[in-house]
Amino acid sequence: MDQDTGEAAVSASPRDRLLDAADELFSRDGIARTSVDQVLHHAHVAPGTLYAHFSGKDGLIAAALRRRMDRWDQTWQEAIDAAATPAEKLLALFDAVSTYRGRYTPGRGCAFLATSTELPDLDHPVRAVITAESTLLLTRLNQLAGTVTTDDPGTLAGDVLLVYDGAMAGLQRGRTPDPLGRGRALASRLIQNAIETA
Repeated sequence: MDQDTGEAAVSASPRDRLLDAADELFSRDGIARTSVDQVLHHAHVAPGTLYAHFSGKDGLIAAALRRRMDRWDQTWQEAIDAAATPAEKLLALFDAVSTYRGRYTPGRGCAFLATSTELPDLDHPVRAVITAESTLLLTRLNQLAGTVTTDDPGTLAGDVLLVYDGAMAGLQRGRTPDPLGRGRALASRLIQNAIETA
């Protein structure tokens, strides 16, 4: 049986501590620059715990990103449910990012795009998670855009996604004041234009 190291009274399970440590360190420092030893030290667990739960670093990367996607999906859906109008539901994408960043490890931008850049191998176990997140974005935005306008909702969804990607890149650059707020305002103008020209 593995003996966890570190503080005796840690409330989270060893598995959750590993996921928390991976999420924080991979988001902050990057995957390649973060060693397994750093994750183990941060999580206060022994090496056997990592291999018992995730079979190694690649499995941990995929599991941490999968948990991030599940949390992101839930946070975004909550923001949609709280919005009052179809336009506000489409704009909830930006509100959800702000909520997510306040609730969980914020990262420097889009963790899915960052991981895709660091791990371009199509056979890597993380690729399925990256694809699932892209599918979630495109599917949900298309559905929401269809409630705003029947005149080419796919183009509106694509435009909102492009603004979103730019806002996420703005977070990573760190040079644009409030990129999420500015992205939301720009997307709002695109939505209003789509409504007026329908």
